[in-house]
Amino acid sequence: MRTAIISDIHGNLEALTSALEDIDKQGVEQIVCLGDILGYGPNPTECVDLITDRCEWSLLGNHDYGALYEPTNFNAVAEQAAYWTRSQFETETNKEIKSKRWKFLGGLRVRTLMNDFLCVHGTPRRPINEYLFPDDAISSPVKMKQIFERIPKHAMSGHTHIPGVFTNEPDFYPPEDVEHSFKYENEDQIIINPGSVGQPRDGDHRSSYAVLDDVECTVNFFRIEYDINAVCEKIYAIPELSDWLGDRLREGK
Repeated sequence: MRTAIISDIHGNLEALTSALEDIDKQGVEQIVCLGDILGYGPNPTECVDLITDRCEWSLLGNHDYGALYEPTNFNAVAEQAAYWTRSQFETETNKEIKSKRWKFLGGLRVRTLMNDFLCVHGTPRRPINEYLFPDDAISSPVKMKQIFERIPKHAMSGHTHIPGVFTNEPDFYPPEDVEHSFKYENEDQIIINPGSVGQPRDGDHRSSYAVLDDVECTVNFFRIEYDINAVCEKIYAIPELSDWLGDRLREGK
């Protein structure tokens, strides 16, 4: 089955719309989301509506949790954005739409199994808010060992906003090192990170997603341009959202 993997939309409607338009050209059979639909961006409700309609399932990310419950351990900018995001759902005047959105957010899972893939937002060890960074493959052998011990076969996660594939060698392969297509053996232990649709952090502002073919055992990575200026202008126009969020978006950091 060909599955499009998206993650970390962060209320960026322009990025999500462009990514979905590109995904529709890829001949995928389903789309799944690894969480953080919300946080930072100016269009949280519209992004939830799109994910609800287009994705087979979505997971609970730390920013989804922050808006739904409490923004625990967030910095001041992220905390303020979480409270503003929550207000966008609370002020919806259509009771049916409001109920549908809260029901969707309240039903987001912390982890799920998709065939041989354990799917989480953070890591299999701490599924909502532990980061698995590329440098961990070299600098954190105990962390890597404990994480791979919790994977039955393969896994996928988001949260860092950095695309690539971890192996239990351990090693990390960014898309550019494998010509944007990673081939694995079915018996290999791997962790796929599709990168971020709406808030990339690898120095490339373009939207990122991946397509998994679990029959051919391949992962292909894609980068998509979108109207980033429109998103930044929306952020700048909302007093509760820091201008820094728009500046960071442009830099892909």
